[in-house]
Amino acid sequence: MSATQSNNLPLWVQDRDKVIAESTDVEWRYQTPPDYSRSKENLAKESTSNHLEGTLEAIVQNLVRTFEMEVSFKANPQQWLSIVNDKFRVSTNGGPEYKAADLYAQGTYNLFMADSEHYKASEESFESSAKLFHTTFPQGFPWEVLEVYSGPPTVTFKWRHWGHFHGAYKDYAPTGETVEIIGLSVAHVTDDLKIISLEHYFDNQLFLDKLTSGGKTNSETKGSGCPFGSWFKKSGKG
Repeated sequence: MSATQSNNLPLWVQDRDKVIAESTDVEWRYQTPPDYSRSKENLAKESTSNHLEGTLEAIVQNLVRTFEMEVSFKANPQQWLSIVNDKFRVSTNGGPEYKAADLYAQGTYNLFMADSEHYKASEESFESSAKLFHTTFPQGFPWEVLEVYSGPPTVTFKWRHWGHFHGAYKDYAPTGETVEIIGLSVAHVTDDLKIISLEHYFDNQLFLDKLTSGGKTNSETKGSGCPFGSWFKKSGKG
């Protein structure tokens, strides 16, 4: 597909910055549009996949990045372009289904990560969870599509989320390593590529084990060792 043809695609599957630029009269959660310039620098340096504009992989990647941007920054879910608002549902690992309003109120971290020993979603707000992970990954937490296994209307794709663990996670010391999550998602979309439903599958526990592997910052348990440490050392660092 040529660049001209790709520009004829719906806005929400084009570059995220274009979506932001054309989102006029939008209620922004923090009053101003988000700035992804630092994120784009990280993606350019660390992405493992470079999808050509207009390919199915690039379209899926743009759609999910637009969706993530809208959840994080657009204050009125009715203004989210990437979903069919009245039908939209999202779930993680076969868990409960949530609506767009739930995502706006609680944030993706809280709905995608159930209560566990090292993360209590039920005790976190949208703001507290966002602050926590921004602190943990001060250089950002980029996301990319790795492979797309099936096209519309049921889009199945593999993805990678990664960040450099340079800030403390709660009271656990940073290790400086690259923390990587590999996951699989299934998106049901309309003919014009809006998301009707989204199912995510990934290993929450593996992620949290890595964030606590450095030991407590004020504890004698440093170096207790994480059983998954070697797995992460072998995994790609972008």
